[in-house]
Amino acid sequence: MANKILVIDDDNDMCLLLNRFLTRHGYEVTGKNNGHAAIDWLKQNAPDLVLCDFRLEDMTGADLLVKIKEMHPSAIVIIITGYSDVKDAVEVMKMGAYDYVTKPLFPDEILLTIKKALEESTRTAKAVEAVASSVNHHHETVDTPAQPKVKLNAAGESYIAGSSSAFVHIAKQVELVAPTNYSVIIYGESGSGKEVIAKLIHEKSKRASKPFIAIDCGALSKELAGSELFGHEKGSFTGALNQKIGSFELANEGTIFLDEIANLSYDIQVSLLRVVQERKMRRVGGNKDIELDVRIIVASNEKLWDAARNGKFREDLFHRFNEFSIDVPPLRERKEDIMVFALHFLQLTNAELGKTVRGFSKEVEEIFLNYVWYGNLRELKNVVKRATLLTDGPLVEVKSLPFEISNFHKLQFDVAGNAAATAPSEATKAPEKHIPFEHKLKSANIDAEYEVILDALKQTNFNKSKAAKLLNIDRKTLYNKMKQYKEFNNQ
Repeated sequence: MANKILVIDDDNDMCLLLNRFLTRHGYEVTGKNNGHAAIDWLKQNAPDLVLCDFRLEDMTGADLLVKIKEMHPSAIVIIITGYSDVKDAVEVMKMGAYDYVTKPLFPDEILLTIKKALEESTRTAKAVEAVASSVNHHHETVDTPAQPKVKLNAAGESYIAGSSSAFVHIAKQVELVAPTNYSVIIYGESGSGKEVIAKLIHEKSKRASKPFIAIDCGALSKELAGSELFGHEKGSFTGALNQKIGSFELANEGTIFLDEIANLSYDIQVSLLRVVQERKMRRVGGNKDIELDVRIIVASNEKLWDAARNGKFREDLFHRFNEFSIDVPPLRERKEDIMVFALHFLQLTNAELGKTVRGFSKEVEEIFLNYVWYGNLRELKNVVKRATLLTDGPLVEVKSLPFEISNFHKLQFDVAGNAAATAPSEATKAPEKHIPFEHKLKSANIDAEYEVILDALKQTNFNKSKAAKLLNIDRKTLYNKMKQYKEFNNQ
């Protein structure tokens, strides 16, 4: 049976385009032009995957994501965004989105992301079923066989060590704490690799042969969090048609990783405190305690002590978790790691696409080193994947990068609130390219046109469809003009 895909975009042409393209590839596709129409459809239908524009006329992609997850927790959500909104898209991923893709959309990239998301979802469902079966078998028999080694996150992905002093320090901390049973708090911005570090701690521990279960607390609604974490009995609440094994029970004898822990509601924090203190839990609607032997690793992009002082997080729970902590600096503060990880992501993408791209041009390396990676490793990986897809030669060239990254020093994105990522300093500005005298007149004309386009983009918050309407040209013409500007400046 074909997978159901819901496309939500206020650009009707985009909806029709994606509908035709994905239908040709065997998917059952429905398109909606606003959030409220999508919600009405979702009340009657259950999609396998949702492609949702971040900026809709009637609501944001973040608001709609919450609604989707409340109605269909297992639905995969991929955010469509302009590059100026990547920081927001990364934040939405903390709320449960699977990934984001940036405009302009490329058919192969969309198809690759969708296929990977659906394949991972299928593998995860099978893995959960296998562990749940093992847990149930444990309750029903005396001679319990060892639980299978099941790893639910980053399936099949390899690891690479950074070369910066910060990364070396983190590696030493991992080696130090991994053999213990200490609870660990990992601090770092979204996309900085906190889950990978948590999994590394698990794999270097005595629990390595047992399950590693990763939970994004930001994606758990208040109503469903208790059921997801602790499970429920059949009939315990409306919709509880069957017994459900919770994440803590699935992780028994292994490790559970709770990402963005500060997003849990106060009631769930109370239940979590009992689990941490007594090492036992009870399913929602159940009357029997279940003994637990689980190592807990949590992560947050804000200091939990500050969250506790502000009344957002229980202080007693913070002290229970605070046996060991690791700080992961943002990628922009460890420039030595940028090209190490970029080459690693290039190798992974080559294997995925069957390509043989050898590396990056000097210009691309310079742009990478001077760019502010506000999405950290996650953004770097996405940029490398897209650039590799668009590369035909042996090296990734500037023309394969998103316009907003290759021209970042001119666009001067607003990244307020990020002390290290304010308007580019002299050190982060790319050097101005010398234009030969015979090209100055042509350059002046192109630059003047570019300034008008840039002004329109700023007025529409870098929504290219709206900018094209403002300029009274079609979107394809706008993309061509942006491409022309980039090519001319790369001469």
